[in-house]
Amino acid sequence: MSDYPKEFLDLLESVSDKRPRTVIQHILKNGYITTQELKDDYGYNHPPRAARDVRELGIPLVTYRVPGPDGRKIAAYKFGDPNEAKNMLSKASGRTVLSKALKQALVEKYGPKCFIYLETMDENILQVDHRVPYEIGGEQDEEDLDCFMLLSPSANRAKSWTCEHCTNWETKDAEFCLSCFWAHPEKYDHVAGRLEKVVSIIFSGNEIDDYNKLIELAGEESAQETIKRIIHERLK
Repeated sequence: MSDYPKEFLDLLESVSDKRPRTVIQHILKNGYITTQELKDDYGYNHPPRAARDVRELGIPLVTYRVPGPDGRKIAAYKFGDPNEAKNMLSKASGRTVLSKALKQALVEKYGPKCFIYLETMDENILQVDHRVPYEIGGEQDEEDLDCFMLLSPSANRAKSWTCEHCTNWETKDAEFCLSCFWAHPEKYDHVAGRLEKVVSIIFSGNEIDDYNKLIELAGEESAQETIKRIIHERLK
């Protein structure tokens, strides 16, 4: 612990939220923490999210690989350069308060709809998100609306989970993200690295009767396959 500047140690000690504090204290004691330890020892099923909590507080973390219990390489986190903490703090504080003006500008340009599900909804529910995750692309200029998107809470959670489990979460290639469905659902080449195409179907109003008939016919687990089969037969 004495190897770190006092200012950096004070920053670490100031963290009170349980999840980032757990990560910080473990690294202070052991030098690093692995994704396996986050899962097995602390019960965090999404280790990248725990690491993100620390980074959002302005504390630099480096991701690298270490041998796991079975000999395979697993991800691990350790502190980065303490001198970078101040710059990261300013970024983190900016990230957590994407302005109301930015959200209003997006609503005015695109309407109050989720970019992923293409569903119009109460704009108070919609959340502003970076098209390229902050952890990969860094902060973006709010004047450039093309760098941001509006998401429903469920779409935001789905995007976060998918991005954190994508191989690019570690390689951090912003161009790779820009060609992904989760950044540009209107024009994309892949879905988190997989050769896939996505069509979101929303049933509302009288269409709910159609949805209920579909589920009754095919069941929830087979509904997607049934829709794709109907489309395939129709397009033959």
